[in-house]
Amino acid sequence: MRIGIVCPYSWDVPGGVQFHIRDLAAHLIALGHEVSVLAPSDDDTPLPPYVVSAGRAVPVPYNGSVARLNFGFLSAARVRRWLQNGTFDVIHIHEPTSPSLGLLTCWAARGPIVATFHTSNPRSRAMIAAYPILQAALEKISARIAVSEYARRTLVEHLGGDAVVIPNGVDVSFFARAEPKPEWQGGTIGFIGRIDEPRKGLPVLMRALPKILAERPGTRLLVAGRGDEEEAVASLPEAMRERVEFLGMVSDDDKARLLRSVDLYVAPNTGGESFGIILVEAMSAGAPVLASDLDAFAQVLHQGEAGELFANEDADALADSAVRLLGDPARLQELSERGSAHVRRFDWSTVGADILAVYETVTDGAASVAEDERTGLRARFGLASKEQSKDASRETAKETAKEAAKE
Repeated sequence: MRIGIVCPYSWDVPGGVQFHIRDLAAHLIALGHEVSVLAPSDDDTPLPPYVVSAGRAVPVPYNGSVARLNFGFLSAARVRRWLQNGTFDVIHIHEPTSPSLGLLTCWAARGPIVATFHTSNPRSRAMIAAYPILQAALEKISARIAVSEYARRTLVEHLGGDAVVIPNGVDVSFFARAEPKPEWQGGTIGFIGRIDEPRKGLPVLMRALPKILAERPGTRLLVAGRGDEEEAVASLPEAMRERVEFLGMVSDDDKARLLRSVDLYVAPNTGGESFGIILVEAMSAGAPVLASDLDAFAQVLHQGEAGELFANEDADALADSAVRLLGDPARLQELSERGSAHVRRFDWSTVGADILAVYETVTDGAASVAEDERTGLRARFGLASKEQSKDASRETAKETAKEAAKE
């Protein structure tokens, strides 16, 4: 199958949607499909062979974050060229309502279109206001996927229609087989995310840290992600700042090693999350998880059975839970085992098969519609199908033979 995938956000700025698309493309290619991904990127960004650049993106505030999007006449021309060169069996657009390549592709594409909705935002006035503009594009979509029940709810409430829920995928074995790093072990809490993006929740964790260190002074916090490190620790007492180690941006391999090394992974995110891929990655690595009780996080953690939850933005609740867990190795081991078992449902072997089933459904449907249209046209203009013509020819031959025999 020839599959075209559209990424709305800049390929050179890491994010959950980009990682999902990257891993989906790799999974489909490994299965023997031909895949091309269209994504914004800077001119000097090294790209995998399956990624086609749609040009440089610009930063735009979106869903409580800053997304780097690509839109305009030049982008539209690149979309049309990519579609023309690709001759895809199916187009898979991510975030088709964002002002980026997905919406441009919806307008330009013909044939089966699958759309995945990642955003969870129950009060999006912008999406409601933009509906008249989006409607024509959305009507061209053959099938809709939402990455969580909360992303599906946002879609239904703002745009109408419905979607099948297929979660983000993870290569579980990649994280499970990573080797722990000795210097990251021993009384460590892990955090991975953009330091200067408040909704990722690092300020909440920093407010909780003094109480954690007062009870367990040997604890260290390992932070991986880009942002202003000095500003991040500014609220901490001077003596406690040495208990925070900033690792900067880490590779995929080091992210897996970090998650395999820590005693506890904390996700203090405060909102704007429709899924929680980092929780799935942490569970895949066997890390016990403590997360804020966002609806999406609670769903991923099976309502607290595969990881513990604390009240969103409550630093004291976070500290109390962390102190209790770090002092209870048996509970940490239990959470690790439960998470490792629960996370199998998010492996690409399952998620990829579900997405392919959607592709096959829409392509089969498109083929049936095309055949019905051809049949209708033939009937309208009095033309017989090939099979009908063959049958008629055979009947004519039989009649001619009979007449010849009589003579």
